[in-house]
Amino acid sequence: MNFEDYETLPTSQNFTTHMTAGAIAGVMEHCIMYPLDSVKTRMQSLRTAHNSTIVETFRYMVQREGLLRPVRGMSAVVLGAGPAHACFFATYEHSKQTLAHLTRHRHEHLTHGLSGCLASLVHDAVSNPAEVVKQRLQMLNSQYRGVWECARHVYRTEGLRAFYRSYATQVAMNVPFQALHLVTYEWCQSRLNSARTYDPRAHALSGACAGALAAAATTPLDVCKTVLNTQESTARADGLIEAATQVWRVTGPLGFFKGVQARVLYQMPAAAICWLTYETIKHALAKIEPSEDNGPSVAASTPSPLAALRLAAAEPHVTHVASAPTLTRS
Repeated sequence: MNFEDYETLPTSQNFTTHMTAGAIAGVMEHCIMYPLDSVKTRMQSLRTAHNSTIVETFRYMVQREGLLRPVRGMSAVVLGAGPAHACFFATYEHSKQTLAHLTRHRHEHLTHGLSGCLASLVHDAVSNPAEVVKQRLQMLNSQYRGVWECARHVYRTEGLRAFYRSYATQVAMNVPFQALHLVTYEWCQSRLNSARTYDPRAHALSGACAGALAAAATTPLDVCKTVLNTQESTARADGLIEAATQVWRVTGPLGFFKGVQARVLYQMPAAAICWLTYETIKHALAKIEPSEDNGPSVAASTPSPLAALRLAAAEPHVTHVASAPTLTRS
């Protein structure tokens, strides 16, 4: 299969490819960058002790709470990021190709942005419960020893609604985040990789630029989401307006940008890793699929059960026709 082909394969034939590549990319992205994500969550806490800078926050976590404290709660990410990213990329690819067909490949920026918005709605619905558990385990003096203990306690004391308390806020954050992220990524690709071939450097650099820009622009909403997810005793809130009010009351207007450095430093390599992994896996899986350009493959040459039944049904008729006497003129 040509390098150009894996970008333009019909989504209906590659739904599994997109989901598989997306799941692997999501897990890789979140696991590799998880320690910095923990630091970012601590910095966004409305507590003001030992969380003013990235270095101070990380040093306090390691020295006072143990070397493995920055990776606590990672299993929640593995459980949530895989399915969420699988749904995200499958929805994005399908929406992008459908909208491109409907608009006859015009208004590409609008197509990419709208596809990202639709994909975010699906992604957040899957990932929100895992995000709640993860952030509660990341907080200072967390009372939970593990993922399942935290999930059970939240469910018993606050009900199922607690896992989706921040859903509206997360959607409000991720819709513009992903729209800006994907528009920027596709624009960078058009400049760095206009042929849309498999180019690891272009994928990674485009992802890093897109992640940094989107992360910086949506930090205020991310701070509010952290307040809603963690429900600290000093700052409980039940909606975006209440969370924003708490942030303003405790830290002032600058509080909406707490952890912006950590968030940008997290998203740059995370987005680069995610896109590079996704495009690599998608390219690798696309190469082994049947292609008309390369002729029939082994998988394509093997008749399906339905084709075998049709062939078996047609054989008596073929034999009868072949054995019929031929009429000749004397």
